[in-house]
Amino acid sequence: MGWERQRTVLSADRMTSPADRLHPALVHHIVHHYRWPRLRPVQEMALDPILDGHNTVILAPTAGGKTEAAFLPLVSRMLDEDWQGLSVLYLSPIRALLNNQEHRLREMLTLVGHQVGVWHGDIPDSEKERIRHEPPSVLLTTPESLEGMLISRRTSAAQMFAHLQAVVIDEVHAFAGSDRGWHLLAVLERLSRWTLPPADVPSPADLQRIGLSATVGNTHDIVHWLSHGSARPRTTIDPPRPDGDLPDVTLDWVATLENAARVLATLHRDEKRLVFCDSRVQAEELTVLLRRLDVETWITHSSLSTDVRSRTEQAFAEASRGVIVATSALELGIDIGDLQRVFQIDAPWTVASFLQRMGRTGRREGTRPNCTFLAITEAGLLRAAALLDAWRHHAVEPATAPTAPFHVLAQQMIAHTLECGTRTRNELLDTTLTLCEAAAIDPIDAEQLLEHLVDEQLLFEDEGVLGLGDEATAQLGRRNFLELLSVFTSPPPFTVLQGPREIGQVSASTFEPGEQVQQTLLLAGRTWRVGTIDWARRKAWVTPMETVGKVRFEGQGPGMSALLAAAHRRVLLGSSAAEEHWSRRAAPVLAGLRDEHGFLQDDGVVGTLEDRTITLWTFAGDRANRRLGHWFRLLGWERVS
Repeated sequence: MGWERQRTVLSADRMTSPADRLHPALVHHIVHHYRWPRLRPVQEMALDPILDGHNTVILAPTAGGKTEAAFLPLVSRMLDEDWQGLSVLYLSPIRALLNNQEHRLREMLTLVGHQVGVWHGDIPDSEKERIRHEPPSVLLTTPESLEGMLISRRTSAAQMFAHLQAVVIDEVHAFAGSDRGWHLLAVLERLSRWTLPPADVPSPADLQRIGLSATVGNTHDIVHWLSHGSARPRTTIDPPRPDGDLPDVTLDWVATLENAARVLATLHRDEKRLVFCDSRVQAEELTVLLRRLDVETWITHSSLSTDVRSRTEQAFAEASRGVIVATSALELGIDIGDLQRVFQIDAPWTVASFLQRMGRTGRREGTRPNCTFLAITEAGLLRAAALLDAWRHHAVEPATAPTAPFHVLAQQMIAHTLECGTRTRNELLDTTLTLCEAAAIDPIDAEQLLEHLVDEQLLFEDEGVLGLGDEATAQLGRRNFLELLSVFTSPPPFTVLQGPREIGQVSASTFEPGEQVQQTLLLAGRTWRVGTIDWARRKAWVTPMETVGKVRFEGQGPGMSALLAAAHRRVLLGSSAAEEHWSRRAAPVLAGLRDEHGFLQDDGVVGTLEDRTITLWTFAGDRANRRLGHWFRLLGWERVS
């Protein structure tokens, strides 16, 4: 595809290349500022559907050009159609990704005379006030912060969102597979009611929706899910993968975290390496072990402060070699510079996670994506073998939303009432209709839930008009109803500070009330002596020390999918498609596990009895097993796990 503006017209309304539809000013900057000789296939494939207003889901590897694939046509329309005010929202599941994308989008928009803003909990009030008075053309935020704007008395939704045209949802699979996805759909529905539709279109406006994802197994389902409440045409963009050598993947058995550290200290010492751990505690422990072996090591995870994380990621990006230890937060498109190697301790819980992690490498011409698994437990070794088997079968988990999100529906009823002040019963039910239809919630159940909220005084009703109830104000009204925005709650963490500087956050269970001996804490790859603890304000002040401390974080893994469970069966039955990736140390351990499970069958459920305990080998995944356990309890079984 050439960038010269010569067009060969094949028919009265068809051009030789979709890129010829881009605004000339944008093409000028692509050629002379970015110096791109051509668009990537995913970017060219996305032009026509987005320029034509389709709801679109774009699938491409990490750093595969998805962001530009969405924004090049949107910016072109912004120029061609003279969009005014805030016209595009970019929504991300995590703040760190917003900060990371800000520079890229600000550079693009500034070139054509438009502004970019960022809005989340770490943004100063002064900057938010500036955005309220002078909305940028593109605003980067999260769904929760977006809802905060809708319910805020300081933000005029009618002014802020009047000219909104499109919403870009990054890492859309992360929303579609969780309750946050239902929350996102509900907030988009409310948002559209503040947006002015074209003169020839009845209210409410139909915002264009564009989802970005690196790995997902059901792209068509996701664009259908994302389009609930929208009448726009739907398109999925999934460019063919380039032909090339198979990625360089090895599954190794090292038995302990200490051995994993020794391997990491030895292999590829002059290269930049990213090591994934699937728990923050393990990441902290590995960082300490690597530093003891004189490996230049950084650490990043979601419990570290924004300042600590950004400094860490910037330092690693600028380094020429070393190791950064991370959790799933670095699966997403956060820029940490060029990488040569990816390692994984044990294994992630999904093929999608594995693909995103491996996709961090192999971006330079002449290199292959790579990943080395260092298994330290037999369960982790088996899970890694199952992941690789599923991968070689070209299987990726679908992103499937949880069923019956009544808690999200209740939260939305309260939040929308707070947003509008008062609502009639029909108005409130109508606002949540899209969520109910998408989640297959019976309208009668929605009405009963609304009645329950009134009975509990979370809402009050006066002659058919609903308002915020006394209980809602008492329970949720503190800190400008911040608790209402936290529909996905976890126990409040402790903030750890060194003087005035925040290091990160940990679970309260890390500390022991009344403990007289000196407590120590492991955080940010360092050991700290715990000094003052303010239990009321949930803060702890620390100073550095040399000995090894401890740390606890709240949270648990996602559980095993049916796809991964079925792959476990294949591995244990000796029919794995990925044995060529097993190391000489891993192969005999996996062979031993096969021998131990010789009673398994190709299909069906196998039951074993040992010490008066019945074990059912279903290989159906955690969700099915939980349902089965529920039925056993209903039948009178007292101890089911």
